Amino acid sequence: MQAGAKLKAARWSIATATGLALLKLAAGLTTGSMAVLASAIDSLLDIVMSGVNFLAIRQAEQPADRDHPFGHGKYETLATLIQAGFIFASGGWIIYESIRRLLQGTELAMLGEGIGVLAVSAAASWFISRYLRRIARQTDSSALRADALHFSMDIWTNLALVAGLVIVSFTGASWLDPVLSLLVGLYILVEALRLVRHGLRDVLDAELPSTTRQEITRLIEAHQADLIGYHNLRTRRAGSQKMMDFHLTVCKHLTVEEAHAIADHLEKRIEAEILGADVTIHVEPCQRADCPGREHCNVEQARLGPDGKHRHEV
Repeated sequence: MQAGAKLKAARWSIATATGLALLKLAAGLTTGSMAVLASAIDSLLDIVMSGVNFLAIRQAEQPADRDHPFGHGKYETLATLIQAGFIFASGGWIIYESIRRLLQGTELAMLGEGIGVLAVSAAASWFISRYLRRIARQTDSSALRADALHFSMDIWTNLALVAGLVIVSFTGASWLDPVLSLLVGLYILVEALRLVRHGLRDVLDAELPSTTRQEITRLIEAHQADLIGYHNLRTRRAGSQKMMDFHLTVCKHLTVEEAHAIADHLEKRIEAEILGADVTIHVEPCQRADCPGREHCNVEQARLGPDGKHRHEV
């Protein structure tokens, strides 16, 4: 279900980017406006990035295999970094061309058509960004989140360019056109760096957000009646997957079947509560030296170490 929703969103992203790119490219060539052309180039890159997203999401949803035992989730991370590279390159080109036109001067024509195209583009970007953000939130897709971010950028850049072209049409200050596109280029570079930082967190196996770790802790501690404690909680992300593992301490007199049942139930509970969770639990026996036996075990007392602190602190 999640895979189908993500692929459908990626297809809509490609279709929207293609339509907007063709519309703005025609308007940019007609008006000679660097601002409109900059927005058109940005939309052309949207097509490439949305296509990369589609392929990455389709690959990321493939099940684990012999060569990829942890699954293919990092294909989404790879798509995020590729998007950042394209966004950065487009921002650099826009800045270069804007400076060149600012120095050499430029003539503009048919600004009304350019203003209309940019206004339509802003509205379309608003609708598709909301849709992509909703699906990204439902599926926890980093690739769709990056796509939604880029379309959100388009909303503000297009509105800013509309305002600028309106001023140019009334004042005749054609130099304002490359200045506006220069600002758009700088904004694009900043957003590209944000995407790089987000993607590198996954590549470098950074911990999941504290809110997710707290939720994991809450779910583990809800099973205190069955376990002595836990430790060595580790988390990381691979695309939409949230990888986590920890050590679970149980009574040493439990049978292997009983200990496995506790761990298996906890794994399923976490995976049901946390979207995309992939849980690995290492079961350990309680090492309490003064163990009174299973029948007389005080589980709460067993959770306390020699210093009186709970053993399940991580």
